Amino acid sequence: MFRNLTPVVKALLLINVAMFVIASYLIPQLDSIFALYFIQSSRFMPTQFVTYMFMHANGWHLFSNMFGLFVFGPLLEQYLGPRKILILWMVCGIGSGLLYSGYNAFRISQLDNTIATFYDNPSPEKFSNFVKDNRHLFKPGVFDFVDEYSRDPENKELIQRAKENFMGIRDIQINIPMVGASGALFGILIAFAMFFPNTELLLLFPPMPVKAKYLILFYSIYTIYNVIINNPTDNVAHFAHLGGLIIGAGLVYYWKKSRTDFY
Repeated sequence: MFRNLTPVVKALLLINVAMFVIASYLIPQLDSIFALYFIQSSRFMPTQFVTYMFMHANGWHLFSNMFGLFVFGPLLEQYLGPRKILILWMVCGIGSGLLYSGYNAFRISQLDNTIATFYDNPSPEKFSNFVKDNRHLFKPGVFDFVDEYSRDPENKELIQRAKENFMGIRDIQINIPMVGASGALFGILIAFAMFFPNTELLLLFPPMPVKAKYLILFYSIYTIYNVIINNPTDNVAHFAHLGGLIIGAGLVYYWKKSRTDFY
């Protein structure tokens, strides 16, 4: 099985597994250095646009990404060559990180507008709505404060506490890190579907064959759906997955128009 691994795929698998072991058991501080933080975070460093894709949240996160690379990567590397599959992996990984950061900037700007509206005209209703929209980030005791503030809306001390809650949630939001090679992997997936659309793959659940183009189409639709519904309790960076799909598709489209330079 492992004899069929191609050089770049094998190297990427080894690097990702090694980084997971080192970060999990030897140098746990690497998580806070290599993960990708929002550009306004004090922990942000430009190098994180590269390093984040070699970090993973847990063993299942690592396995799912590496399994996808293991299944789809070797044939793609044989077809494209080592240089191009590495370019595909890195460009999709870095590009999805950049796009996700842009998406985050949009979300934070919306949050800033909400905060500014409250600061201009504080009210228990605005604070209550904010708590409902972000309840997964608050401690249960916040609802007691909502009741207290509702009974005394002109209390300056309560208004100040409400403002501190707003800023506390903002601080949490800009310091949520992103890790994982999913953006890069989704670039591999879309490339595989575009180069080998009718290749049949055997699913595990349910155990049935399906063509690559239909499998990747399902993943694409599922990703777009999750981006649209934007479930606040979902800790998966679906927009980064979408970024990998878009960038990978664009890169493959460009390569298909320039078939003479394959190597």
